[in-house]
Amino acid sequence: MNQNLDLIKQAIPTLIPKCGSCIVITIDGPAGSGKTTLAQELALVLGATYTVHMDDLYEGWDSTLTSKLTNKMQNLLGNLSEKSEIVFTPFDWHTNTFAGEIRMPAPKYLIIEGVGSAQSAIRNFISLALWIEVPAEEGLARVIKRDGPMVVDYMPAFLVAQNSHFAKEESKKSADYRLSGQGTV
Repeated sequence: MNQNLDLIKQAIPTLIPKCGSCIVITIDGPAGSGKTTLAQELALVLGATYTVHMDDLYEGWDSTLTSKLTNKMQNLLGNLSEKSEIVFTPFDWHTNTFAGEIRMPAPKYLIIEGVGSAQSAIRNFISLALWIEVPAEEGLARVIKRDGPMVVDYMPAFLVAQNSHFAKEESKKSADYRLSGQGTV
């Protein structure tokens, strides 16, 4: 991931806030491509940052890449832009319910990572859009290794929804940088 991180570090000083005073960085790409790992590494470099994981915004397997998700993202970034505050209620996958509300002042940098993080409805808030990918088989193997065998039955439908979403949103094409996640996780 070091090559990817070096490339991004060069771009950081040139970024202009587009969401109030906050610089929003998205890391999008297929499941298992290394988005979370890159977000963690980037957060260490940036310092004054907060990371929103798309898994916290989904509402279980049946409500992932939907218009409801788009509305949540628009509300999250609209509130951040207008009130300089992050507000959202994360989904708890273990209990299949919502956890307690997150409410905090705007950080200097907000990283949003996960499938669907750079969708067109919020691009006007994004200062840097990153796309990271690996071959589909490698990504799926990583997801199963990370999340366990209980996700195997859900992944085929999620992958179809993911690929449809990416085609519709042109997520890869719209990214400022396209990165490889091979050999990084």
